Amino acid sequence: MSERHACQLVKQPRGTQRYQPMQREDEDQLTQAIVLLASQYGRYGYRRITALLQRAGWRVGKDRVERIWRREGLKVPKKQKPRGRLWLNDGSCLRLRPERARHIWSYDFVSAKTYDGRTVRMLNLIDEHSRECLMIRCERTWSSARVIAALADVMVMKGVPEHLRSDNGPEFVARDLRKWLAATGAKTLYIEPGSPWENGYCESFNSKLRDEFLNGEIF
Repeated sequence: MSERHACQLVKQPRGTQRYQPMQREDEDQLTQAIVLLASQYGRYGYRRITALLQRAGWRVGKDRVERIWRREGLKVPKKQKPRGRLWLNDGSCLRLRPERARHIWSYDFVSAKTYDGRTVRMLNLIDEHSRECLMIRCERTWSSARVIAALADVMVMKGVPEHLRSDNGPEFVARDLRKWLAATGAKTLYIEPGSPWENGYCESFNSKLRDEFLNGEIF
């Protein structure tokens, strides 16, 4: 049977039948670089590894990195637990959505320990629209007065946001803090108790901070 007839029977293009995969000269070097970066940055996926490669001078796209990534059996994204929906298909939302810089800031605490076993708490402040980390401030203990002082320092440099999103921690719901925020013109947005995913931008930053920095260092 001729190749033309066989390809017609199985509905396969003749170009596909004749295709011979070509391995580029730098395939091995690129694979080694990807594996090295993946082992160094265990949390990163192939898109962020692509950015690191491009920064290092590699002329490579994410599709090629993804192909090597899967071939080498590197990190597969974990399945996320289903969470409550924050935005609906018709465009309406169950929570206020960031639309511009200084529209919504979100803040939360991350706890760690120093080498002597004592606890230190970091206050992280994120601009939800730009994803910029505006502040990481460390204290042994926090009070509403210290939270006010930390926010004031950032607002002097960055301006006053329209809204501040947070959980219902005692430092965030304190009367002095709410009174001070009202005086600045910023409004508070409190998430539902037990629903940290409603503060998703800050939670995502917190988890990256812990995986990529806190878990690998001794303070």
